[in-house]
Amino acid sequence: MKNAFNALLISLALVTSTGIASAQGMRPYKEGPVTNVSYIRTKPGMFDDYMKYLGSSYKTQMEANQKAGLIVGYKVFSATPRNAQDPDVILTITYPNMAALDRTDEFDAISAKIAGTLETQNKAFADRGSMRDVIGGQLIREMILK
Repeated sequence: MKNAFNALLISLALVTSTGIASAQGMRPYKEGPVTNVSYIRTKPGMFDDYMKYLGSSYKTQMEANQKAGLIVGYKVFSATPRNAQDPDVILTITYPNMAALDRTDEFDAISAKIAGTLETQNKAFADRGSMRDVIGGQLIREMILK
């Protein structure tokens, strides 16, 4: 009986220590969607013109990307700058995961249908420089807590 009790204690200790070890190896979160955040400062008098662009070509592009499943969503925010270096527009594009950023061929195919050749797209990008400055950006990942 003493041997059975000792065997039970040893088994219980092993099960408990294995459970603790596996719990310690688990992260308390899982990696979620990835969001690209762009900080934009419109040039004086160009806010409405930039919003018109965002409501036309940009929106068409984002909707097509979303319909194709390349992005989860996108948003346009207006911000109140605290100083001359702060953005007045913040753009976000959310991807399902980090791997989605590697689907460049699919993104390029949609861009070509909507905005034309790469040369045309580059010219349009340069032309938008008359309306705004890109101050910076970040790539952030949502951490989903368990």
